[in-house]
Amino acid sequence: MPGDTLPPPARPAGSAAALPVVAIVGRPNVGKSTLFNRLVGKRLALVDDQPGVTRDRREADADLLGLKFRIVDTAGFEEDDPQTLPGRMRAQTEAAVAGAAVALFMIDARVGLTPLDEHIARWLRAGDTPVVLLANKAEGRAADAGVMEAYALGFGEPVAFSAEHGQGLADLFQAIRPHIEREDEAEEEAPPEDEEEFDDSAPLKLAIVGRPNAGKSTLINRILGEDRLITGPEAGITRDSIAIDWVWQAPDGRARPVRLIDTAGMRKRAKVQDKLEKLSVADALRAVDFAEVVVLLLDATLGLEAQDLRIADKVLSEGRALVIALNKWDVSENGSALYQGVRKALDEGLAQVRGVPLLTVSGATGKGIDDLLGAAFETRARWSRRVPTSLLNRWFDSALEANPPPAPGGKRIKLRYITQARIRPPTFVAFGTRLDMLPESYSRYLVNSIRRELDFTGVPIRLNLRSARNPFDKG
Repeated sequence: MPGDTLPPPARPAGSAAALPVVAIVGRPNVGKSTLFNRLVGKRLALVDDQPGVTRDRREADADLLGLKFRIVDTAGFEEDDPQTLPGRMRAQTEAAVAGAAVALFMIDARVGLTPLDEHIARWLRAGDTPVVLLANKAEGRAADAGVMEAYALGFGEPVAFSAEHGQGLADLFQAIRPHIEREDEAEEEAPPEDEEEFDDSAPLKLAIVGRPNAGKSTLINRILGEDRLITGPEAGITRDSIAIDWVWQAPDGRARPVRLIDTAGMRKRAKVQDKLEKLSVADALRAVDFAEVVVLLLDATLGLEAQDLRIADKVLSEGRALVIALNKWDVSENGSALYQGVRKALDEGLAQVRGVPLLTVSGATGKGIDDLLGAAFETRARWSRRVPTSLLNRWFDSALEANPPPAPGGKRIKLRYITQARIRPPTFVAFGTRLDMLPESYSRYLVNSIRRELDFTGVPIRLNLRSARNPFDKG
């Protein structure tokens, strides 16, 4: 082919960027821009069934399960004279690959290999930029033959992928991670907690939730030192979620900004018949989504009820940090027995997140308010914490050594490594083989160990399991 005389992609000496560069390359209309948009998290590149939509290189910062890099979307690689528009577009692609830490070579698994795919593969093999082969549009059995054909291109096992549906993201992470880390060893050595992901001086978004008449508005008025919200003996006075900006003068002398959010009382769903009350409860649930820390206020004169546990479970399932406060403590009876009973019931009813902070307060007298706010800030800090890579790896090795994964049916389950994909809530992704066979009890063991050993007491933790797909693995 005329294009076989192209110079191979070469890595320019001395080039460096703030983030490692990943270039997407392939013939027209295989889904490069769709993948670009997915990795960037925004619809930056135009996508259409018509080939040749992308012409210039498009770059943006990307994040794949916590792995950060600069992604470059390139024009479809075509064989044309260098002076033509397609030829000039191809020159842009060549430049992008030359400066990349790794090239993602994308083919269409539903179409199978084409002569142009094979030509691009020969060009990439002649260069020294590492290549990861992506078999896109691999959802469904119609793509199986194309995935198998892709082995013939000489880049090893293809990553079966669907840019449109997001399938195969974990496998893509595994494939490009070694190249990204080699490209930027200094970034690998730096503790991840140095990243500016969480600003402790930012206002704490604190929502107060609970059953009707638990004393939410009274507590907020006491916190603010003024009758900012209407209160009274009638249940259900508050309808809208009210946000109030305020500064807490902490006992250590720090001025800590807080955005307080009062919400409507949440009754059991079957009891909510009034349309306005339904809207108020829906508004309270949206306030939970907006908050960082949620205080579930209990009425100490009534104790813990099933509806309280349902509200707490809703908060935790949304991934929000939770603090529980026993209000009206000044008029409660048998305080010690009440506290211990509520503590035990919480640990049993919220077994997925043991150790949620439990404090006693009084909206009427102000007792315990500083302790409550201090606990809220401490809980937000844990909820926002990123574990250093070295510490996470040491914990992972020791957890596996202390309690190896089981081998159901004699088939060995192997956990290879783990990474913290995000914070707020802390989310971890573990990679390995046959993880679909891993018992739920072992996942709980890992989550409980993370919480206990890595200082995540009382905050929700997400653990996702990812197994690499292997078309030859029938077991």
